[in-house]
Amino acid sequence: MARRVVVTGLGVVSPLGTGTDKNWQALCAGKSGIGRITKFDPSPFASQIAGEVNDFNSQDFLDKQQVRRFDIFIHYAMASARMAMEDSGLKIDESNGHRVGCVTGSGLGGLSMLEHFHQVLLERGPRKISPFFIPGMIANMAPGQIAIEFGARGPNLSIETACAASAHAVGESFRMIREGIVDAMITGGAEAVVTPLALGGFCSMRALSTRNDEPQKASRPFELDRDGFIMGEGSGILILEALDHALERGAPVYAELIGYGLSGDAYHVSAPHPEGVGAIACMNMALEYAGIEPGEVDYINAHGTSTKLNDLSENKAIKAVFGDHAYRLAISSTKSMTGHLLGGAGGIESVYTVLTLKHGIIPPTINYETPDPECDLDYVPNVARKADPEVAMTNSFGFGGTNASLIFKAFHQ
Repeated sequence: MARRVVVTGLGVVSPLGTGTDKNWQALCAGKSGIGRITKFDPSPFASQIAGEVNDFNSQDFLDKQQVRRFDIFIHYAMASARMAMEDSGLKIDESNGHRVGCVTGSGLGGLSMLEHFHQVLLERGPRKISPFFIPGMIANMAPGQIAIEFGARGPNLSIETACAASAHAVGESFRMIREGIVDAMITGGAEAVVTPLALGGFCSMRALSTRNDEPQKASRPFELDRDGFIMGEGSGILILEALDHALERGAPVYAELIGYGLSGDAYHVSAPHPEGVGAIACMNMALEYAGIEPGEVDYINAHGTSTKLNDLSENKAIKAVFGDHAYRLAISSTKSMTGHLLGGAGGIESVYTVLTLKHGIIPPTINYETPDPECDLDYVPNVARKADPEVAMTNSFGFGGTNASLIFKAFHQ
């Protein structure tokens, strides 16, 4: 018999702040974490804005050697993992280390470190490249270092599926616990690529908003005047446990994870299928996995990137899956406040979805000023809404047509 899986710990670093409480308060207040880029001079770029993490001190979470040796995305991942582990009270020792694993997602890994040491190579030669360059930037060092830190000797994986990476990480962790492979997992994802190379690449694709004079109003998912996404950075980590394992140790339970779907568009390298074919299959699989009907879902934390094509495609997909119930769903895109964390998006948005169920407040989609007639659902415009959602879905879709949907449920023993 499949085991029930619950969420017992949360940790977040995002453009809205460091810490779960700070993030939740900002979300409920409809606060934007987007501003002009400060990490480098963005003047030469068409888009000059991003969701940067501004209140994070690496040395609050890592020792000085770790700070020096690892890319900042690993700092974010380790910090979020530390918060989540403390929140859950999960203790890992010799007796249970093999029954706890770590799976995280990242889209591009340590790009800032790569850019830095490429410059070192060009200016100072190969002998000046740090021996920690490779282990300091590779994507799988996030789960690797988290496992080293806490002694988690179970399955250890890094998933790279673009903007669906950390949602896939949560889903695969869910399956491992459900099937009895492990008792608990540290999972989620991290991204930190607000760098000249990444910004230039996305600008060349014309994927980013150029509303540089109004950074806080630039991310406007499902709104008529949306003109592209805004890069964000940070990390979201969850502790998942088998229900019996959590109850046995008296752990706090935020919510239950009940469904997971994944699919491919098989359509285009970057654009979603215009009719949302992959997204439809993904959401349907998650509903089937959960064993629930579409009408039982109350809220969707949408992928909602603020691009013309994605938002329209997701809107169509939701209507195809949920039928008339789509118009009764509350839907919001928290990317309107954080920007798009790329491979880290599914991690923080899973945390936000869990908090929505726990606190009975649905975060808004801010900057929703002019409705798009083609995006005609309830996007919880501008102001958070008190509600009592029982079941919530979160979607993450990535370049290459890779898709993930997760379904969480309010916990009842």
